[in-house]
Parts: sequence; structure tokens; C-alpha cells
Amino acid sequence: MARAKKSRYPFLARHSLTIVVATIWGMWLLLYRASDPQTHVGAFFGNSIADWLGTLAFVVLTKYFCEIGSKESHAPRPAPWHSRLRRAMSRHSLSLVIIATGVVWVVLFARTDPNGKTGQVYGNIVSEWGQLLALIIMTKYFREAGSKEN
Repeated sequence: MARAKKSRYPFLARHSLTIVVATIWGMWLLLYRASDPQTHVGAFFGNSIADWLGTLAFVVLTKYFCEIGSKESHAPRPAPWHSRLRRAMSRHSLSLVIIATGVVWVVLFARTDPNGKTGQVYGNIVSEWGQLLALIIMTKYFREAGSKEN
């Protein structure tokens, strides 16, 4: 039985970006929980929760899912199966995960008071998920001069 290849980097070094971003996100959660969302500072904390959750999602999801044509996404593993649907799902798994989780956020937002503390954050997260999906699609078709990916 073959053993899994052990990484030469410790866990913290391999996942330091995820840990730091998750810590920052947790800080925004704590600050928002203690704040009044009707103030500018409270609204800022709520928006920051959505922004940093989007960053965390992008950091984690691009490690495990792929999007054909996007330079920011890793290449998909070769599919051992020949089904067109399965191959398409594998090649666009990042978009599909963002869409599926976005639907969950939309449902949660629809079930809350949009002016309440939770509703404001859910609304910001729905907006962030739309931006994530748009970025995934745009990086497939558009390039920027001077960018490392060009």
C-alpha cells in the first residue's frame, strides 16, 4: 500500500494564508456583533464580514475547485470518465460551487429582515458572491496588460 507523500512544509506554512484571512474575518464578526448596525462603523463591520468571507472563499475554493480558462484557478485533474456532463462539471466546478453557495445565501437573505442586523450582512454576502462569480467569468475571457498571467 502506497503512503501519501508527506509535504516538506508544516501545516501552518501550507495554510498560513487561509489561517490569516479566517482570523481577520473572525475579527470582523466579533466587532460587528458588538456594534450597532445603524451606525457607520457598524455598517462598515457588516460589509467587512462579507468582503473577507469572499476573500476566504476564494482562497479556499481555488485550492480544491477549478475553472477552465481562468489563470487564477488550478488545472483540473484528468477525468477518468467520458461523460460530457461530468467533464463539464469538473471543468467548471469553481463556478458551480460559487453558484450553489450563492443560492444558499440568497435564500437566507430572502428569509431575513433586510434592515435587520443579520439581513444586512446576508445582503452584503449575496453581493460579494455575485462579484466572485463575475471575477471568475471575467478572468476566463479578459486580460490585463502588465499582469503576470499575460
